[in-house]
Amino acid sequence: MLRLTWVQPEDLLGHELREARLDGREPAAVAARWRAAGGPDAPERAGASPHRASRYLRLLAEDLLDELADLPSGLAEDEPTDLPRIRAACPDWPAARDLARPAPAALEAAWLGRAIGCLLGKPVEKLPLDGVRALAWATGNWPLTGYFTARGVPAALLDAYPWNRRSAATSLAENVDGMPEDDDLNYPLLNLLLLQRHGKSFTTADVARLWLDELPPGRTFTAERIAYRNLLGGIEPPHTARHRNPFREWIGALIRADVHGWSNPGDPAAAAEQAHRDAVLTHTANGVYAAMFTAAVIATAAAGTHDVHGCLRAGRAVVPARSRLARAVDHAVRLAAAHEDFDTVVDELHATYAATHHWVHAVPNTALIAAALSHADGDFTGSVGRAVSGGWDTDSAGATAGSVAGLLAGDPAALPDHWRAPLKNRLATTVGDFDGTGFDSLAHLTHLVTHPEATRS
Repeated sequence: MLRLTWVQPEDLLGHELREARLDGREPAAVAARWRAAGGPDAPERAGASPHRASRYLRLLAEDLLDELADLPSGLAEDEPTDLPRIRAACPDWPAARDLARPAPAALEAAWLGRAIGCLLGKPVEKLPLDGVRALAWATGNWPLTGYFTARGVPAALLDAYPWNRRSAATSLAENVDGMPEDDDLNYPLLNLLLLQRHGKSFTTADVARLWLDELPPGRTFTAERIAYRNLLGGIEPPHTARHRNPFREWIGALIRADVHGWSNPGDPAAAAEQAHRDAVLTHTANGVYAAMFTAAVIATAAAGTHDVHGCLRAGRAVVPARSRLARAVDHAVRLAAAHEDFDTVVDELHATYAATHHWVHAVPNTALIAAALSHADGDFTGSVGRAVSGGWDTDSAGATAGSVAGLLAGDPAALPDHWRAPLKNRLATTVGDFDGTGFDSLAHLTHLVTHPEATRS
């Protein structure tokens, strides 16, 4: 039986009920109808429940998804999605600036950093926090300073906390042979293609067309899979982000944001606006802000003139001041400053968010990324290790932290060899013609889309 993940109506309804509680709607009456009909909860970690629901429950779920979409939100004024209202809600929105000119070596370090952080997190994606900690402790790798390994891990511990089924064969230290394919790298590659074809004035419709041309549907997940399905059903952007899409505030838009920052070095406002046009294909509100925050942080890091704390402040400036994401980032940075032990920071974040948010939600993951970068003071190993050690969406958080810390390092040679060498300057992907491309080549291509005049000189 093929049980496709992230699209089953009976699963989407449970996720939408949780989203409604978070975004200021009152779903109690809808939830009661679902429970009375025998409707299940959404899966906690898997992308689909194990068994198909009855035809009646599936039809009811679709009807209730539409009812939930019509409920008013008490947070709507504080958490807009359209860009003019977002800007109006950001009292410190940055002024436009001339682009800096980072060296291609810094961009190579950013691509490498993104890959390294992703690779570090891949084997433990979906595991609970206790499992991440136990597997690292078992091999003396805590705090995390190197890739996970199965060597020396007791069998009973692996029975309790098995490695990610799809990733272990390519991402444990003893198995790494180049950078394996991952959506955390596929989306930056897609956005590199986007800028090559359309420049930085692309539209959201251009993003959609590119996906239909270049992105295999099976390589999409959560909000991206729903938006892709909506496109195929004739729904146009930005409605693709809203229609029966309970994942619209999850992390998917954040992991697409790096190229928007890399291509606007020193101009966080332009990076945020560019990320917004991409994000609204699939996300709303805090899901969009997470992408804008990330793009602005990276754009500031790419200028080479700010430390990590200045970069985080630039990111915070493009997030609406009264939004949940703003509060989460502020809380995370305060925790990082208050506690010497990062495990305590993580425990506080989990106490705040774990009971109410899915492990892929943008709010806790963005908070974790900000805390990791701030607590590590931008150090590369410290940043990726802390981001992954926090649990939740380990490969995505590690990837974003690695991108920022790689930029701040400024050169691939500044990244420790035990992180870089296993990647062999080779990336696997099904996107475009990029399979097997080296990170040095990707940096050169990124430099060209950032400064197209370089191709004419």
